[in-house]
Amino acid sequence: MLSNRSLVQAVLFPDLDPVNARALPIIGEQKDIAYHSAPAKSVLNGPEVTGMGYWSVNPYVGCAFGCAYCYARYAHRYVMERAAAKEMMDDTLARDFAGMPPWLAFERHVFVKENAATVLRKALRYGGAKHRALIEGESIVIGTATDPYQPAERRYRVTRQILEVLCEHADLSVVIITKSPLVTRDIDLLSRLNRHSHVSVHLTLTTLDRELARRIEPRAPTPESRIRALVRLREAGIDAGINCMPVLPGITDNPSALEALVERVAAAGATYVSACALRLQFEARKRYLPFIDQEFPHLSERYRNTYAHDHNASERYRDGLAKFFDKLCRKYKVRGSVYDPSQGSDEERESVADAIAEHIEPTPVAEQLALQI
Repeated sequence: MLSNRSLVQAVLFPDLDPVNARALPIIGEQKDIAYHSAPAKSVLNGPEVTGMGYWSVNPYVGCAFGCAYCYARYAHRYVMERAAAKEMMDDTLARDFAGMPPWLAFERHVFVKENAATVLRKALRYGGAKHRALIEGESIVIGTATDPYQPAERRYRVTRQILEVLCEHADLSVVIITKSPLVTRDIDLLSRLNRHSHVSVHLTLTTLDRELARRIEPRAPTPESRIRALVRLREAGIDAGINCMPVLPGITDNPSALEALVERVAAAGATYVSACALRLQFEARKRYLPFIDQEFPHLSERYRNTYAHDHNASERYRDGLAKFFDKLCRKYKVRGSVYDPSQGSDEERESVADAIAEHIEPTPVAEQLALQI
């Protein structure tokens, strides 16, 4: 079993080659964000490496959207440390590595795997072990630790090039996870790929409230633009749904708001709605808890108590969320699932869901948190 650090390096940044070490050059800038060229040796990571039941592809390391809750921030620290150890940092990167917290570097220094398509084409050679595994039913998920359609994609087009490679094959199962309507730029490729394989686009949408979204996802596209993207994808015949992930206790879990979200995306043609309560790993805590202190100080103590000994919300909360989303999805006739639900009885989940539903209108969000966590 790989260590946490070794796994991250193997999955996200296997390309720092000590034999051909050189500084990772800045290839573009966007306000306070720098983009660095990072040629990859490997981009297709199998279940034996990820520990998950699918293959992953991440065209970038880091993400400019800067979502306060992002779980992938931990990976960036290992990337920066490895680059430093191999003396592959230019002056700007070295200065920020010394003085910038890793969670901030994640969204300020984005590494671009410019040769990802070439590397992927070699990995998927016909008859190879990876190709056989994929045509036998295992899925490729693009964007497990970065957004493949973040602003860098407009210029570098790494994700589009990856799709072009996948279009050379049949009988694949491809999943794309993104917050960006830029995915609709590639409807031509998605449609072509969909003729001989199965493609599903998971659009992440945590809230319909534009102002709230701007607070928790400061540089991400607006909720309205994501719904428009959903409509365009469905009109093109592409399987597309919504990941309501993560549900933030006390912030995005107002029952009436969740119902409005499910109703809206069902009307827009979503083929499914998936949900998951916030999971707060160690590195994510360094960004998220200070964010709560600043933006939602009335929730600070409750968050610290809830996540003091576990990266999950309480079992009671997760049970209630699962049952509540199940009700919503049945009501609006859309397929639904909740990631990693606890194993409480149906009666227990029913009682918690009813407790949530009782407070749809009159109860402030902070009081709902006391009920749910």
